[in-house]
Amino acid sequence: MLSIAHIINPLKAKEGSELFIAQPIVFEAMRKAKVFAVGVDVKLFSSQYAEDAEIVPYHFQKTTNLENAIEINGKKKLPLIKDILTRLYENSNAEYLIYTNTDIIILPQFYEAVAKIIEQGYDAFIINRRRIPKIYNSVNDLPFIYSDIGKSHPGFDCFVFKRELFPKFILGEICVGIPFVEATLMHNLFAHAEKCKLFDDLHLTSHIGMNVMPKRDEEYYQHNRKEFEKIKKELQPLLSVKKMPYDEYSFLSRTFKKALNPAVFTMMNLELEKKSVREKIRFLWNELRFRLLKK
Repeated sequence: MLSIAHIINPLKAKEGSELFIAQPIVFEAMRKAKVFAVGVDVKLFSSQYAEDAEIVPYHFQKTTNLENAIEINGKKKLPLIKDILTRLYENSNAEYLIYTNTDIIILPQFYEAVAKIIEQGYDAFIINRRRIPKIYNSVNDLPFIYSDIGKSHPGFDCFVFKRELFPKFILGEICVGIPFVEATLMHNLFAHAEKCKLFDDLHLTSHIGMNVMPKRDEEYYQHNRKEFEKIKKELQPLLSVKKMPYDEYSFLSRTFKKALNPAVFTMMNLELEKKSVREKIRFLWNELRFRLLKK
């Protein structure tokens, strides 16, 4: 039986905030999806600070409370993605690991669909969410949340990967809740996996709120941006056009899609395209030389 371990990072949200409304729905949706899953061994984990532990529901296994944080100028402290994933890795022997943002609502068939994708040979993949309107504010709304097809979203917030990949990840001091955490995870998955894919057309996860680009804290943003630049330098030699999202499209189509996606970086991908062209030219030149040599 396939085993899956899924972790989120709950926190005691401010009353009335979007996360305060969404989090109980997320908790219950994960519980229901675990019950719904047949033939899949699913375990739910949480990674939290001590002050947030009391809100974690009974059906989650709490990992050791987080201690490290990025805290800039006395503002909110944000955990490191490497600390969250390390707790999942160390507290579970599951074959596949899942990380989702704390405001991502999974549908009942989520784990079974994940299992079916794994059966197709993928050792890592990303599932994009659907955006639904802010008319839902209660666990009682789950039947309607499940039924609302919503609209697509370009961002990455649901990551599934084979356990053996995690020790290879390069995560630096990237903190969650800020841009570049999604780019960091995405690039690690595509760099280290043998068969990785972005699924941007599946109705398996939802997010309450139609906004595509939320407001960002500039100081935390700059912190993550600097960290990602270091990570990108290490990962880029492991990447190729075929090991990036949208590789199934033509050059023009995939370049257009990558240019529009905020988590995929145009200049780096143009470098990968150049690398691909050079490799093709080298291959064709060698083929020509060896054919001439045989004459």
